[in-house]
Amino acid sequence: MAVYTEVPPEELEAFLTCYGLGPALTFKGIAEGVENSNFLLETPQGRYILTLYEKRVARDDLPFFLGLMEHLASRGIACPTPLHAEDGAILHELAGRPAAMVTFLEGLWPRRIHPFHCQELGTHLARLHLAGGDFPLSRPNNLSVTGWRPLYEACRSRADEVVPGLALELGNELAFLEAHWPQDLPAGVIHADLFPDNVFFREEKLTGLIDFYFACNDFYAYDLAICLNAWCFEPDGAFNATKARLLLAAYRNVRPFSGAELDALPLLARGASLRFHLTRLYDWLNHPEGAFVQPKDPREYLDKLRFHQQVRGPGAYGLD
Repeated sequence: MAVYTEVPPEELEAFLTCYGLGPALTFKGIAEGVENSNFLLETPQGRYILTLYEKRVARDDLPFFLGLMEHLASRGIACPTPLHAEDGAILHELAGRPAAMVTFLEGLWPRRIHPFHCQELGTHLARLHLAGGDFPLSRPNNLSVTGWRPLYEACRSRADEVVPGLALELGNELAFLEAHWPQDLPAGVIHADLFPDNVFFREEKLTGLIDFYFACNDFYAYDLAICLNAWCFEPDGAFNATKARLLLAAYRNVRPFSGAELDALPLLARGASLRFHLTRLYDWLNHPEGAFVQPKDPREYLDKLRFHQQVRGPGAYGLD
């Protein structure tokens, strides 16, 4: 269960007084998520999500994350809206951690991905990119190409414990991506972590995008590449070109992408695969014994990387 910090009842009561929402009627931890402690809170005024930001989230980044959610929500994006306390502030302290409350979104994340999920995702991702175009704050992507080598070096000595020959394979891929990474594609605010468990649906309609704590400024097409990896592979590892085509076509109907973005997509997909493989590999090799959050298997993203290495053009993703 992803609750790292327990909240004493008397501290919660004092915290809620600052918001004028009344007492907590129910208060329970949320199992999903690995970065922060999240709680579902119900008060006489409604339901909310309370988040305590743990050590892996830099406090200096919180104004960007919370401000972005407020900005996007004001432009019609279905995402959580931070609550202002009676003093006007969004961020406060609770149980020794920075804490904030956001509105509760209806819906469930899809355990099984259907083509209509990918089509809805493409539409809403493009809307998110457009809505963030005038957001005044910026944050670099610390987990883009310049951030991968430190992760690789931290894993290299033990990488072959996971897959024989992995250290050499990753070293070669990293050198290739560093040499060929694009420099001038359209860029702006991206989500950077839009996995299925961060997207809510009711029936066949998307109702919410959550977990903006990796959001940053980077290429829009890199966000698409992350989504291709997260949404368009089947449980057996096969790539589903129909899902990819629907995702990309729906995105392009809202925000047309350039020829350069389309041409760069296979390379960006390789980079996105390497990024998530390396972070999972690091967590896998440095997992504390007895920890209650289990690390994800990094080999899933190694297989995806190997698929994208064989792609020679955007046609493999269902587009001309």
